[in-house]
Amino acid sequence: MTMDLIVKGAAVVFQDGVKQVEIGIKNGIITAIEETVHGDSKETIHASGLTVLPGAVDVHVHLNEPGLGHWEGFDTGTAALAAGGCTTYFDMPLNGRPPTVTEHALQLKLSAARSSRIDYGIWGGLMPGYMNSIGPLAEAGVIGFKAFMCFPGSTAEGDFREVDDIYLLRGMEAIAPTGRLLALHAESEPIVAALTKEMRRAGRTDARAYARARPVWAERDAVRRALLAAELTGCPVHFVHISSAAAALDIADARRAGLDASIETCAHYLTLTEDDLVEIGGAAKCSPPLRDKANMERLWELVADGTIDIVSSDHSPCPPEMKASDDFFAIWGGISGAQSTLELMLDEGHMKRGIPLSRIAQLTAGAPAERFGITDRKGAIEVGRHADLVLVDLNGSYQLERGLLFDRHRHSPYVGRQFGCRVVRTIVRGVTVYADGALSGEAGGGMLVRPSVLAPTSVLRTDSE
Repeated sequence: MTMDLIVKGAAVVFQDGVKQVEIGIKNGIITAIEETVHGDSKETIHASGLTVLPGAVDVHVHLNEPGLGHWEGFDTGTAALAAGGCTTYFDMPLNGRPPTVTEHALQLKLSAARSSRIDYGIWGGLMPGYMNSIGPLAEAGVIGFKAFMCFPGSTAEGDFREVDDIYLLRGMEAIAPTGRLLALHAESEPIVAALTKEMRRAGRTDARAYARARPVWAERDAVRRALLAAELTGCPVHFVHISSAAAALDIADARRAGLDASIETCAHYLTLTEDDLVEIGGAAKCSPPLRDKANMERLWELVADGTIDIVSSDHSPCPPEMKASDDFFAIWGGISGAQSTLELMLDEGHMKRGIPLSRIAQLTAGAPAERFGITDRKGAIEVGRHADLVLVDLNGSYQLERGLLFDRHRHSPYVGRQFGCRVVRTIVRGVTVYADGALSGEAGGGMLVRPSVLAPTSVLRTDSE
């Protein structure tokens, strides 16, 4: 058989370790993994000294189209993702106008997403007034549903809104039979609103005041209420951007008792602290906020031992003027990190803390694909799966500068940071979309992925949990 592409000379990361093998690719599919792939190929990549991982699956990205493409669009957002070694992402339903809470809005989203450079799934939204859309959106192939338990950030008519406890319960009842899961932004709105008022009355609008207004116990309170609703309804749940070790352990306790619940954290909670928030300013503001160093190190332990399932970017960009204010509460709460997630996990997790490469691959690719039912195509380097690969130089130390970023506004909190490794090539279904600091080809070419079989969280955890 003549291959379209053979990757030679690299160390390849599998679910059970790292091996020196060659990868043969035909029609976008991995067709051979051998010490030596025999036969001809149209193209050969000589990757000696590089490490090949499965392309990252970023389950939590805000690309804001339709309607808010000036914040970030599918073209620039997926350019950044590709440059960071991501080959599949899931776009969130809010920060688009209209939000993805109806079939019509989904079609508008899908039309805009045609400019994606990598493959994608689309989240639907659970929002008051749109309960009847849950079934049709599931039938149309959304990857899951997303709900906010706190104010999402906009009061404009028609924009995404939070759910109260009763609507959350009813939403879970409706989602459970669809075979999809519900993703939750878990912060308690009553607690956050009350503490924000306290800080403002005291004349505190600085970065630390913002962090104090969104404490760990606000996250834990929302997590516990959502877990109870999930227990009552049988709805599988996924907790996005968990910022505190305490909340992660609450979820872990519940699933040991039989609840189907997965845990996602983000690279920024593993690499930045509240002190960084004060020093960096608006570019490091997110919700929930950054925590202290002790919490960050405990999160790393939970990442390493299998308690935390997935690491995402929660790439949530906005125009620069929305990140500049003397009132920290008024600054948009989102971090632009799409391009740096995998490099941060490799640098901080593997190179500095000794977490095995196979575990990093599981957190960034394997577990996302398993949890969201796309393992027939994505998530691992395996014969029969899509040839979604990222080639990394683990000796490629560099300093991130704004000029190296591909997202629209380039206000990453990681600018100026020294990385100990570097993504050098990203391949989506056998086609190079990024190599050596440059994009390859035009915008477009990404393919919509739909879930097949939802994986229970029992298949995601390691024996150590």
